[in-house]
Amino acid sequence: MRVTLVDRHNHHLFQPLLYQVATAGLSAPEIAAPIRGILRSHRNATVLLGNVDAVDRQQRAITVDGVRIEYDFLIVAAGVSHSYFGNDAWAEHAPGLKSLDDAFEIRDRVLLAWELAERAESESERRGLLTFVVVGAGPTGVELAGALAEIARHTMAKNFRRFDPRTAKIILIEAGDRVLPSYHQRLSAKAEHALRRLGVEVRTGSRVTDVDEAGVRLSDEFIPAATVLWAAGIAGSGVGGMLGSTLDRAGRVCVDGMLNLADDPQVFVVGDLAASTQEDGTLVPGLAPAAIQMGRYAGRAIRRRLKGSEVRPFEYLDKGSMATIGRSKAVAEAGRIRLSGGVAWLAWVFIHVLFLAGFRNRLVVLFDWAVAWITFRRGARVVSDGAAARRLEQWRDSRPKLPGEGNRTSTLPEDGSA
Repeated sequence: MRVTLVDRHNHHLFQPLLYQVATAGLSAPEIAAPIRGILRSHRNATVLLGNVDAVDRQQRAITVDGVRIEYDFLIVAAGVSHSYFGNDAWAEHAPGLKSLDDAFEIRDRVLLAWELAERAESESERRGLLTFVVVGAGPTGVELAGALAEIARHTMAKNFRRFDPRTAKIILIEAGDRVLPSYHQRLSAKAEHALRRLGVEVRTGSRVTDVDEAGVRLSDEFIPAATVLWAAGIAGSGVGGMLGSTLDRAGRVCVDGMLNLADDPQVFVVGDLAASTQEDGTLVPGLAPAAIQMGRYAGRAIRRRLKGSEVRPFEYLDKGSMATIGRSKAVAEAGRIRLSGGVAWLAWVFIHVLFLAGFRNRLVVLFDWAVAWITFRRGARVVSDGAAARRLEQWRDSRPKLPGEGNRTSTLPEDGSA
């Protein structure tokens, strides 16, 4: 067989740890690996960097940046993106977290909010800059909120002179009645308790009605906030729509028991983009273990079909799910086994390191986590020059002008030192 892998990025990304890059806990190379490096020993695999423009199932071909590539079997594993539930204009003010670019954008916004708070000339301006709102209390939202709380309470301590970093407000908003709604109710309660102990303000049963540059509007309240992060809702990749097949409400592709399109056994859809139903009628969850199992199944199914062997339907083995809330705090469940606290956190560390691509990445991540656990420091607190310049310009244009500000000189720190 000849295998052609097409991707718009040159790297494989381990998304479960993407929030660590967004909150300056890890650097990008620690959770990403070059695709060509991963497949370097597979002589029959060709990697192409590009965007898929179209899929022609009748002629069994795809178009990549205007170039036609024929196939015998097509495996679509394009994943999902953010969903703003029809309010796409919110994306400019509330970035989601699905790619390294998203993580860099969030990291720049978070770190620059602290920098601008040091320059704020009024308490109301500083309060807005130090208010961080996370929309959506699934695993990503909970992990983001917990990490932001730890940054405020520990990482930024003694870093600023004009304000106390612990005064920062982190608000987690969830439209449902509890955080981590896909987890057992007891674990949801423990996660919420841990978040509140970290200083996170948890608001359940609250629905966002608008997001703009000034903050977030709920049905009956407006929250001024310079930093709003989106962790609610997913939408299937646009490649799924090119297949001309049935999509579910989230834009994922509906597949049969073999992970094929109902009318085309030559096309497989795997990973988060696949709306695959289990025997009990529930969907296979959008988790890394599920995506790995689907990918392996599709490869083996093609090999068996080429040999004329029987192919059995895909069976998902639920290995559980877990979410970390902060330092030595996590929740995990696998079947009837439910863990929380330090034991769950250790399991989370071990499993996530195990799934990383490459020995070097595993070693570096373990080292960085050990240092962070001992010192509370985050070593990736770097903002790009371009992001800093853009944010400073936006701040100068949008902040309220004080009397006499046109010819005012910079003030000194409160202790009068230069």
